[in-house]
Amino acid sequence: MTMVSNGVVVSINISTKKGVRKTPVRSIKITNKGFEGDAHAGDWHRQVSLLSEESIDKMRGKGVEINYGDFAENITVKGIDLVKIPIGHKLRIGKDVILEVTQIGKECHSGCEIRKIVGDCVMPREGIFTKVIQGDTISVGDGVKLVD
Repeated sequence: MTMVSNGVVVSINISTKKGVRKTPVRSIKITNKGFEGDAHAGDWHRQVSLLSEESIDKMRGKGVEINYGDFAENITVKGIDLVKIPIGHKLRIGKDVILEVTQIGKECHSGCEIRKIVGDCVMPREGIFTKVIQGDTISVGDGVKLVD
């Protein structure tokens, strides 16, 4: 099975608090710490999170109404199978942003607002986490490409 290595940004999402739904924006500046103004930005390995629209569609298929950012993902992409990208590989978003995959999935904390509202959360199974190698501004509609 071949991995699709090209996709597109369908939503960019931000929040000032951790563990809550994020609000979509049209574009965002990414610094060496992550999304400017986002609660998850900082000096650590999970600066920017990504989730595929295909993963969200699995939840929608269960009859749950889901919007972009509801799983607290920073970037929602379409057309690229994120969970098959090995740790250490890099993604280019737009012209200049480079993110390195540092973690696939995560342990969901017990007070997760998303799980309470939605009843399930795909982020712990299918979300990926990255650190910023090179920052710049990204916008909805930018391409996403595996560079490793």
